[in-house]
Amino acid sequence: MIRVLIVDDDSVLRMSVKSALESTTKFSAEEAFDGINCLEKVKLNSYDVVLLDVDMPRLNGLDALNQIKEINPGIIVLMMTAYASLDHAVQAVKDGAYNYLQKPVSGEDLIQLIDRALEANRLISNVAASSPVMMDAGRKIIGNNQQMQKVFNIIHRLSKVDTPVLVRGASGTGKELVARAIHFNSSRKDGKFVAINCSAIPENLFESELFGHEKGSFTGADQRKIGKFQYAEGGTLFLDEVGDLPLLMQVKLLRVLQEKQFVPVGSNREVPSNVRIIAATNRPLEEMMKTGNFREDLFYRLNVIPIFLPSLIDRKDDLDTMVMMFIRKFNEAHTRRMSGITPDALAVLKRYDWPGNIRELENVIEHMFVMEPTAKLTLAALPESILKATGTLLHAGEIALSSDVEPESETLETLGGEDDSEDLSVPMEPLSPELDFNLQKEAFEKEFILRALKTFKGRINQTALHANIPKKTLLRKIEKYGIIAKDFSE
Repeated sequence: MIRVLIVDDDSVLRMSVKSALESTTKFSAEEAFDGINCLEKVKLNSYDVVLLDVDMPRLNGLDALNQIKEINPGIIVLMMTAYASLDHAVQAVKDGAYNYLQKPVSGEDLIQLIDRALEANRLISNVAASSPVMMDAGRKIIGNNQQMQKVFNIIHRLSKVDTPVLVRGASGTGKELVARAIHFNSSRKDGKFVAINCSAIPENLFESELFGHEKGSFTGADQRKIGKFQYAEGGTLFLDEVGDLPLLMQVKLLRVLQEKQFVPVGSNREVPSNVRIIAATNRPLEEMMKTGNFREDLFYRLNVIPIFLPSLIDRKDDLDTMVMMFIRKFNEAHTRRMSGITPDALAVLKRYDWPGNIRELENVIEHMFVMEPTAKLTLAALPESILKATGTLLHAGEIALSSDVEPESETLETLGGEDDSEDLSVPMEPLSPELDFNLQKEAFEKEFILRALKTFKGRINQTALHANIPKKTLLRKIEKYGIIAKDFSE
């Protein structure tokens, strides 16, 4: 349930807005009659959203906004204003309000705006899991899961300015996530967020991709094309892996940042540009400047507000929270009700070095979702690569299908038992099927393959890839158990 506080000195308007919100099942609304009453309630209660009138007695909306942000920077504030005080509402957005609505307030518009604000807030929460670090006057401000307020403050500060941002960090640490959070909480949130991977574009196409081209400007240019700068007009352009920009393009990018205009390929016209640049890289730009591979003037133009994202290996204390965040995500994506992860499986995740950082962790948790038949993620669902890297051996009851090769027999000494020199030739009573290892292993294999094929709709390649089964093994087991993969296709 989303808790909303409606603050206005007009009781009729408060009732109207409350009725509109509570006509849906996802909102719970309370009222405050002015700014001071609002602050009293914010200090005592936890609200997701505050709808705040600009003009009120005792304490106006602008002053109340500033104090709300001091109490809890994470609260979403939406301003309500009459046309005459529109300038005040615009100022409120600059001071940290998410957006504003003109009176009379439409219930449908209000709900849509709250939904958009909540989505932007979700992006900030995800950034918290990425634990950004911002350099401010030589100090490191770290925002991890235990310091959520500082993360909100970082985004809050970046959202009030329009300067370039440089996000630094290894691959998989969440650099694009940070860029999206900044965009969707800034004054440009109604504009486009356009991402471009600089390492994925051939050098001879860079200029056309960024600035567009005219028809006939080069071989193959059979029609006019607008570039990413023009497409992102009024919004944000995210330049991922900016360290891979060729030197010629670095010069052209610097010119756009300085002069706010560019010239498409094959054109004589200058096109004005109103785009915010957020760049990201995992390259050592300082070393590249020394070798002449990255321009100093471009670096200092982009490096106005740098954010440094640490690698996952340096912040394993946050692993518990991140794992639960991904479990909630995949519960929704796969319509499951996974309750958590077992302590031994979590301990293995904490022993792993995570070279792929948060992206790798997310992939591993999704892999476990596919493999896990119970309501909690266990050791048996971990990818074989993680088990090998951490030196983890599964117990007999946790054997998972992974390859053609059967493990070699282990001696009693290896298993920690004692050799009592019993005569294994003496006949014993036949064991029940429940205690027959081979029968139980085959039953597990068949059930696992059926579940995996159902998940990936009978597609052999997808099943082999995501379920971590060699394709030859999968095909042989399908034949062995008489399974028809096409039965699971859509």
